[in-house]
Amino acid sequence: MTLRSNGPKPGNGMKLGVLLAIFEFPMLNAGLREVIDAEQDMEVIGEVESPQALGEEVARSVADVVIAECLPFDRSGCTSFQSIESIRAARPTAKILALECRSSSEQFSLAIRAGADGFLTREARAADVVTALRSVARGQTYVSPSIVTRMVNTYVLKSPRGALEDRYEDLSEREQEVLFLAA
Repeated sequence: MTLRSNGPKPGNGMKLGVLLAIFEFPMLNAGLREVIDAEQDMEVIGEVESPQALGEEVARSVADVVIAECLPFDRSGCTSFQSIESIRAARPTAKILALECRSSSEQFSLAIRAGADGFLTREARAADVVTALRSVARGQTYVSPSIVTRMVNTYVLKSPRGALEDRYEDLSEREQEVLFLAA
């Protein structure tokens, strides 16, 4: 893994450092590297090669943002939750952009609950990746537009006919925050 030295934060002459933590899809790493390194204000500073090395490599890294894949449940539970918790434990100040790698409606809420700062779906384009990285680096929560559409459809438009209760109150505090920021 390549690391950059500590220095001024992005916006002060330094590039936004991004660490890729995507294990099952090596071609995805190559594509993300191409998109990120094409930007003048950001660069990929390393790639974590295995889930077992995640905590140690994140702790050694000075990355501003870690892009982590969201994997489905396995026998041990939700691997997305475990990866995000591992990143948070290793570097509490790092921003985490979770990336949906398989279609699952639960991945978004699990990733945000686990502590991710943003979530990209598989349909994300290069411009979405760049926007998401800049947003989470500024301390904002980023949610793919398709997730916002799902949230609106689920929590606003799908109320039983005739019922006008505010389903917003049924959301967790974090879900309310994300919905507010997305709106």
